[in-house]
Amino acid sequence: MSIYFTSLNSGSNGNCYYVGNEREAVLVDAGLSCKETENRMSRLGLTMHRVKAIFITHEHTDHTRGVEVIARKYRIPVYITAATHGSSKLRLDPKLIRHFSRLAPVNVGELTINPFRKKHDASDPHSFTVSGNGVTVGILTDLGMACEHVIRHFSQCHAAFLEANYDVNMLLEGNYPIYLKRRIHSDEGHLSNIQALELFKTHRSPHMSHLLLSHLSEQNNQPGLVHDLFSQHAEGVQVAVASRFEPSALYCITTQH
Repeated sequence: MSIYFTSLNSGSNGNCYYVGNEREAVLVDAGLSCKETENRMSRLGLTMHRVKAIFITHEHTDHTRGVEVIARKYRIPVYITAATHGSSKLRLDPKLIRHFSRLAPVNVGELTINPFRKKHDASDPHSFTVSGNGVTVGILTDLGMACEHVIRHFSQCHAAFLEANYDVNMLLEGNYPIYLKRRIHSDEGHLSNIQALELFKTHRSPHMSHLLLSHLSEQNNQPGLVHDLFSQHAEGVQVAVASRFEPSALYCITTQH
């Protein structure tokens, strides 16, 4: 049995992550248009008809832009907290809305999705792990800090999409206004390369096999920089950078279950 996962896009221009098995899958966030999501999935040999649910981390438009059309076209339930739904202004069919609660697992076929609270400047932000066939994949982006919930769930992952948003020096020396630099650098902003590396070095599971560095800032980071930084400490973990321009490879972890 296998678990498949890919980043369809990762960055402030849109976020969408796919995790599934041979029968069903979920999307975590839908920040691309429906057409672009379909096109990118097709390039990887994936079909929207396998997607049984969309899980929303928070209301920012780079995570929700395609939700309305995708859900309506394919009649896919949208799992979203009541507070996030209220802040998002999303016009969803009430029949497709599923309000989840923190730390309450959601079963989608043979997949189990575990939501957990995180620090970010949104109304009710959550991250998720998706488990099936003895494999756990974490989607951990838009993190102001590696809080206890993030640490606990990251430490269980066989694979993870982990935010490495910015290089501190590039942010502080760059052209962003002071208020924006403070927001990004705050405990409710984004995770820096060094913060993400510390989480990876200190709390990764011994069975982790894949790490996809995600949600890189276009202005304050460089894919080669962060890939080199993490590769020095990979110790057998396959490290890749999720692009803001194209889907990643489709990765697969197979178990003997």
